[in-house]
Amino acid sequence: MSKYNLLFKKLREQKKYAFIPFFVIGDPDYETSLAVVKKAIDAGADAIELGLAFSDPVADGVVIQAADKRALDSGIKVADAFRFIAEIREYANKSANECLLPIGLLVYCNLVYKRSVEKFYSDAKKAGVNSILIADMPLEESSLVLDAAKKNEINQIFLVTQTSSNERIKEINKLSSGFIYLVSVLGVTGARDKFSGDVGAFIKRVKENSTLPLCVGFGISNKDQVNEVIDAGADGAIVGSAVVKLIEKNLGNKEKMKNDVSVFIDAMKSK
Repeated sequence: MSKYNLLFKKLREQKKYAFIPFFVIGDPDYETSLAVVKKAIDAGADAIELGLAFSDPVADGVVIQAADKRALDSGIKVADAFRFIAEIREYANKSANECLLPIGLLVYCNLVYKRSVEKFYSDAKKAGVNSILIADMPLEESSLVLDAAKKNEINQIFLVTQTSSNERIKEINKLSSGFIYLVSVLGVTGARDKFSGDVGAFIKRVKENSTLPLCVGFGISNKDQVNEVIDAGADGAIVGSAVVKLIEKNLGNKEKMKNDVSVFIDAMKSK
């Protein structure tokens, strides 16, 4: 049973939801990024989603784009990122969550293909990655990676948007494992004051056409929005831009950066 299966089973039994913060690996530099992600684990994050810095992150808004640039400017490479993940996996395995913490990787096609699919997934497994989401890979091209994902026991994650048909949702459910990532807004990543459209109806429609846990991301920035998606039936909330913004705001004070991330996660998980 995968770490995601174990996590969601445990949370269902406890009548809780998964809170999953997102970080760009190496933002603003390797050591600071490592310390911040460790702080997030200590604060009670149920899983971690990590992004590989990329020069053309088409699915991301200005906050994540700026984080990618900071990481790239610091000299982060894909090999460094896998070393980073291995350190986070080792730290998580020693933490109080009894090794349940899954680590997800968000990446763009170019980085996977440049390394070769087989090597990328093999390296990801060795580092301790539990899931991979390729943000710019359409479902129609998923056959290029599904065998490698299965061989390396990595959950392949796919995005479902509000424009996805019921038939497409069913196909995504068939090819996915771990959970399905619901995009709560139309457009790129970035904190929003409110969702676009009826996110509750969207979650309900995906639940009716899928069997996997549902995690909602893109645009969530506060506890009210987390409550809204959980009350609508989602199993977890993924928050990226609002977390990364705390890093951006505290580049000159790394202790405050770590503290603000910890306080934010605690607030988002509180009842």
